[in-house]
Amino acid sequence: MKNRTMKADYHVHTEFSDDSEYQMEQVVRDSIVMGLDEICFTDHVDYGVKNDWDDGDKIRYREGIPGEPENMPILNVNYPLYYKTYQKMKTQYGDKITLKLGMEFGMQVHTIEQYEKLYAKYPFEKIKPIFTEILKTVIADGKGIEVNTSSHRYGLSDLTPSRDILKLYRELGGTIITIGSDSHKPEHLGTFIDETKQELKTLGFKEFCTFDKMKPIYHQL
Repeated sequence: MKNRTMKADYHVHTEFSDDSEYQMEQVVRDSIVMGLDEICFTDHVDYGVKNDWDDGDKIRYREGIPGEPENMPILNVNYPLYYKTYQKMKTQYGDKITLKLGMEFGMQVHTIEQYEKLYAKYPFEKIKPIFTEILKTVIADGKGIEVNTSSHRYGLSDLTPSRDILKLYRELGGTIITIGSDSHKPEHLGTFIDETKQELKTLGFKEFCTFDKMKPIYHQL
């Protein structure tokens, strides 16, 4: 299936993420106004860092983090309510936009410093064999990778993941690419998707993907 005009945002957060106050229905309405054809909700689940909504432990609250909502409970997605609200949105708006449901599983916070030290110590070419094996496994498993357009709003000089990694993925035969804004606020939704499509074309990709029932659907860039 190919569609030249398809515009999809496959990394969207709502009030079900503990770092966003963007109501799911408002996300849907804004997406329709923007002319997005499809979005995928990807609210946060961080096992080992956050409690589940119903595990009975004392709830911690988010505070003192610049740019993020104050006094938000630090919890994983309320799964039943998340799914129920998603189904309601599909029923109410399904004739205007395609809605998909996912989750973003995060790495544990206490490992970030280790990653930063590793990247600072070794340039990409020295760890290319490691990335190569990882990407080969990803491709063999029929999985893909996301280009996160937030690199633009953070003023980064490279893409996320880097152009080198994306190029390597393509050279190894990888074809499954999704594009997501990582939006937590209205002003982030759907941003830099067209710019990212052009970047992917420059790197040699011809298509990007949306998903249906865990299966990739290809669209021409």
